[in-house]
Amino acid sequence: MPQQHEMFELPKLSLTVPGGLKEPRLWVRRLVIWEAPGGKIVRDIGLRPGLNIIWSPDGVDEEGAVASARAIGHGSGKTLFCRLLRYCLGEQRFADETQRESIAIALPNGIVGAEVMIDGVCWAVVRPLGIRRRHVAIADGNLEEIAAGDEATTSIDPLIEAIEQGIVTPGVANLARLPPGQKAWPIALAWLTRDQECRFDDVLDWRSPASGSDAPLPASGRETGPRREALRAFLMAITEEEQQSRRTEEVLRADVASAEREISNLEWDIGRRQKRLTDKLDLTALTLPEMPLLLQVLQKSADERLAAAAQLPTGDMAELGQARKVLRKASDELRHTEDEHNRIEAQIPGEKQVLTLISSEIPALSFSAENAASQVCPICEVPIDKALAEKCKLSHKLHNETECRARLASKRQEIEEQKQKISGLELRLKTLQPSIALGRQRVDQAEKQVQAIENVRDARAFAWQAATGLKEGVERFVELSVERDESRKRLRGLEDKLSKEREILAAFLEKQGLTFGIISRKFSAIIRRLVSDNSKGALTLTGKGLKLIVDIDGDRRTAAIDSLKVLAFDLACLCLSVEGSTRVPAFLVHDSPREADLGLSIYDELFQLMRELEEFTETPVFQYIVTTTTRPPNNLRRDPWLRLIFRGAPGSERLLQRDL
Repeated sequence: MPQQHEMFELPKLSLTVPGGLKEPRLWVRRLVIWEAPGGKIVRDIGLRPGLNIIWSPDGVDEEGAVASARAIGHGSGKTLFCRLLRYCLGEQRFADETQRESIAIALPNGIVGAEVMIDGVCWAVVRPLGIRRRHVAIADGNLEEIAAGDEATTSIDPLIEAIEQGIVTPGVANLARLPPGQKAWPIALAWLTRDQECRFDDVLDWRSPASGSDAPLPASGRETGPRREALRAFLMAITEEEQQSRRTEEVLRADVASAEREISNLEWDIGRRQKRLTDKLDLTALTLPEMPLLLQVLQKSADERLAAAAQLPTGDMAELGQARKVLRKASDELRHTEDEHNRIEAQIPGEKQVLTLISSEIPALSFSAENAASQVCPICEVPIDKALAEKCKLSHKLHNETECRARLASKRQEIEEQKQKISGLELRLKTLQPSIALGRQRVDQAEKQVQAIENVRDARAFAWQAATGLKEGVERFVELSVERDESRKRLRGLEDKLSKEREILAAFLEKQGLTFGIISRKFSAIIRRLVSDNSKGALTLTGKGLKLIVDIDGDRRTAAIDSLKVLAFDLACLCLSVEGSTRVPAFLVHDSPREADLGLSIYDELFQLMRELEEFTETPVFQYIVTTTTRPPNNLRRDPWLRLIFRGAPGSERLLQRDL
């Protein structure tokens, strides 16, 4: 489809410089690297307002080079140069940990310094590269003297505060909604000096974790929303009223989310309770109505269950007391009988043993009685008659036959009495058996009586407890239902407030359309200047970020175009900064944009454009620093635009004049 031509010629890029502005409000005049304080200067790089080119050529790109040259433009120190600039402007780190360690080994006492011009005042900045910990930033200071001397450490904070107060202005931190105590300049510095690792792939992509810059949020991170807000604050495209409205919108959004979670939890709890109540009230098989009639059905069923429980017998407590008394008496009698039975049962074996012992004496007594008439000497066992005839001198005492027979009779009597005692115990044992059986029967009957009465009492108590529990469950179900209805009502109110607040925010965005319209026009003019007269660009602010469009015979979406969009956007904002329409200085550093797949023809036009911007004023009122491995245009490959040439090899041609 043929492209529709514009009715009027599109305006070219223009600049309206505030009166009295003779130089950039912020620019870097020198960057110096020393091996040690007061020691040898490794590099002394002079910079200027306007275009500054740092070139690291491939061997074949230099004039007079032969095709066999093996030097490469990479690894020369271009990115380190950019990071040292950032370091002297207030960034916390100048490299990742590995590179910092390598530099500290090569230059243990190394320092880097810069002359930073802020509204015509020269700030001398000195910061360590190795093991030293001395950071100095002094207004109207002499860089050589400060670098060689041993003045007290001031930290880099005075420089940051001067930029914050004089250029960025204090209110930006609040507009950008930065954390308490965090300055806005480190965030703006991240935007104005993008990491090469970000590859110029997105307008809100400023710092890569791989750079080790330790840039504060929101200069980095996956969430781009905070960077969008910061960018708007820098571009004067946001007001305190809008931020207040945005804070209100965020609070309302959080309240809506909280109310939705609350309603979700209530609905889950209500559904769980409804199922349990319908099961316990035996309503599962019925077709139940919807709310609020369901509440009436549940309340009625619970009331009926409670009334039925109230009609159950309670169990006579007096009767229960009497039954327990009978049980205790029967248990006591049974226990006494069993105790006596056990005692007798344990006594009989002992009595039988006594009988055995007594009976064991009868044979000896019988033998003594039978031999009393013809006695034998108990000492020498000689018949008494012989002993008397021969006049034995050992024994003269004889057994009394009458006494022996008396003892035998007594022992037999004792045995008889023991047998009678054992017989009596065995008889008593037999007598107790029926008594025990009868006692156990009485105890069982008493226990059953007590259990029956207790069962009646417990059945009513359980039924009453279950019924009251169901009643309470229904009441809690009603409360939760009311609470859910109130939460839904509150949610509707919050959603209405949120909708109105979003309408207010949309109105604020429309009011900012003028600001973004100005940026968009400069963006489009830069696209036409870099690409062709029939191309154009557009920029719009959306709820998700900044939308950049490049139209070159249709909307283009390629890696090269994405890089072009970022470069053109940065340059458009640089132009606005020159005009005093932003809260950031007209200062920009682009580290090797050619390496982000930008086309060579467009790349050359980038240099020519910056040269043309210098001519809008008697002296340049911006500073643009660009590093490149690609040969700059012929007319700019000289002083004053070409500030320095690095090479990747040998080591003496690199930024630090050595291999690390």
